[in-house]
Amino acid sequence: MDFFISPAWAQAAGGSSASTWMNILPLVLIFVVFYFLLIRPQTKRAKEHREMVAKLSAGDEVVTTGGILGRIAEIDESFVTLEVAPKVTIRVQRHQVTQLMPKGTFKGT
Repeated sequence: MDFFISPAWAQAAGGSSASTWMNILPLVLIFVVFYFLLIRPQTKRAKEHREMVAKLSAGDEVVTTGGILGRIAEIDESFVTLEVAPKVTIRVQRHQVTQLMPKGTFKGT
């Protein structure tokens, strides 16, 4: 009957703890790599964006997530009014501002 069922052999109890750590070690290393390459830089970028959005003021030249360049005419708690051309303004959500541009970038004459 041995050709249908293979016999079970007992393993030594001393080697199982080292084997368990060697099986878990690659998972731990993968998590550490993901943390330093993906999670940490993303949280740093999100923190910088929150700080930039909090410091926005009227007259700043900004770019939105849609790629619209404009000068901030008015700003309130959750919306920003951008002047994109003379006498043309649009209203966008404050967190949609992605980049603060240097003064003089927007030539809205």
